[in-house]
Amino acid sequence: MDGDAKAGAGMKKLFIKTYGCQMNVYDSERMAEAMGAEGYVLTEQADEADMVLLNTCHIREKASEKLYSDLGRLRPLKLARPGLKIGVAGCVAQAEGAEILRRMPLVDLVVGPQSYHRLPAMAKAADAGAKSVDTDFPAEDKFDHLPPRQPASRGPTAFLTVQEGCDKFCAFCVVPYTRGSEVSRPVTRILAEAQGLVEKGVREITLLGQNVNAYHGEGQDGTWGLARLVRALARIDGLERIRYTTSHPNDMGDDLIAAHGEEAKLMPYLHLPVQSGSDRILKAMARRHTAGHYLRLVERIRAARPDMLLSGDFIVGFPGETEADFQATLDLVAAVDYGMAYSFRYSPRPGTPAAEKPPVPEAEAADRLQRLQALLTRQQRAAQQRMVGREVQVLFEKPGREPGQMVGKSDYLHAVHVTDAAARRGAIARVRITDSGPNSLAGTVTGAMR
Repeated sequence: MDGDAKAGAGMKKLFIKTYGCQMNVYDSERMAEAMGAEGYVLTEQADEADMVLLNTCHIREKASEKLYSDLGRLRPLKLARPGLKIGVAGCVAQAEGAEILRRMPLVDLVVGPQSYHRLPAMAKAADAGAKSVDTDFPAEDKFDHLPPRQPASRGPTAFLTVQEGCDKFCAFCVVPYTRGSEVSRPVTRILAEAQGLVEKGVREITLLGQNVNAYHGEGQDGTWGLARLVRALARIDGLERIRYTTSHPNDMGDDLIAAHGEEAKLMPYLHLPVQSGSDRILKAMARRHTAGHYLRLVERIRAARPDMLLSGDFIVGFPGETEADFQATLDLVAAVDYGMAYSFRYSPRPGTPAAEKPPVPEAEAADRLQRLQALLTRQQRAAQQRMVGREVQVLFEKPGREPGQMVGKSDYLHAVHVTDAAARRGAIARVRITDSGPNSLAGTVTGAMR
């Protein structure tokens, strides 16, 4: 996350590079706010920063190698400016811990994703010449120790973490080891944070969690699930749109499905990862659902909200995957007809059960990924083409590349650009879609800005 704040006299500058998921984007924002309370302002240039913070992700291939490569590129900057402080945060920090300091002495602090509320104290220690590592899973709620949200410079959309960690222990995933077990934030604190965001101009909130639909936060009258939380958020005046990610099929309950059909503010887009269409591979992945269960779930969701656009995640080349297993994935994709999806070739994560199994040959896995992505791309483009001629609600977020152009997101999370003098950041308007490009839609405003 690169900020656009300008430093005042005597203020320190902070540069944050964010890797990976939306949760990391949120965490980077909160770390920036925590350091802002200590007199730091964000900069877009690492070479003018007093502190560089790398907020890492451990999900994708070669995450550790990427971190060490980026740290190597910072070495000349550190040599030129010995007072520069370098920190590593996030999931690679959690996984590697003190090893980062051993391999890269230029690093001053290492902080895990559950401990970043302690970052200001660690920065002060670094200023005094002390290196530190904090990868604990502290008993205190980190959110209690963070300053109020300051989203005004970011625009009309915001992320809001409601749940962290995961208890699923999928065979390929490091999240339970780097983020810990499932923890849900209390209802009152989420509602207060959401209200504060809206008061600062936010009109769309995306609820975040590693397993967000397993949310089980404490309310005044007992434990709330995600559906009840969504319904409460929908009553906030000025909050126009609600989304959530990422979900697990096993936690998609009847109440949440019903909310999609009943709450107008809950957008008709759902990211619901399945990973494979083969029951044999799903069992090896410890996903605890079958392809049939997933397909029946999709039917129920679309019965509640017929225009729902679905996206998913797929792993190709998981250990033991045969051509028949892969064909089952293609069959599932064809049956669901995704509006968009993310697909990756399996790469082992140290410490996970799957890492001990022999891999699918690289060329074979690469060929399967190419075939899957070709199918998913055809589905995505067909879904976008079906939007042509339809009218959608668009929340405008930023200027486009062309003069007078504004870009925003539709209800279905499609990027939409229009050329209209009345379009402004933060406005919502009805737009008739006139054209579909490879990754975005074009349209004409047909309704008043609100």
